Amino acid sequence: MDPPIHQFSDLFSQLGLPADEPAIRQFIATHGPLRADIVLADAPFWTASQAAFLREEKLEDADWAELVDQLDLALRG
Repeated sequence: MDPPIHQFSDLFSQLGLPADEPAIRQFIATHGPLRADIVLADAPFWTASQAAFLREEKLEDADWAELVDQLDLALRG
């Protein structure tokens, strides 16, 4: 199995968000738990470009897709 290309903090950077560990924890605490009936990309706290990125990465099963799934799980915890 190949090592991951990106780290979880890289996803936050890609989304234009602070990517240090305390900021990531704060983001998850502030925006979670996400209701089960809301698709991650449709959550109200994303900008249009952030939502588009999350949606596209999942649809294309791109390099970021696994981390998008991790973020989804973290926000539902």
